[in-house]
Amino acid sequence: MSEQGKHVAKAAAFIAGGAVIGAGLGLLFAPQTGSETRRSISRYARKAQAQTNRWGRAVKSGVKVAFDQKPPIVTSCEGQPPQLTAVLN
Repeated sequence: MSEQGKHVAKAAAFIAGGAVIGAGLGLLFAPQTGSETRRSISRYARKAQAQTNRWGRAVKSGVKVAFDQKPPIVTSCEGQPPQLTAVLN
């Protein structure tokens, strides 16, 4: 293994070890019991799901309105004189 690979492996080991120690300390000093924590996580997940559904419906209706109000597409311009338009700033 190269020297750089050894440094990366050592850093990854320290990060993983720190995560395990942090999770253990978090569980040890948690202000709630496990069932209370699961209940609050479940409640938060339901609220987040409801909010996501509301946002999804709003985006869907906005896109529908935008597509319904688009101008008609001209498929042929036969019989019409050429038009030049200029944009002045």
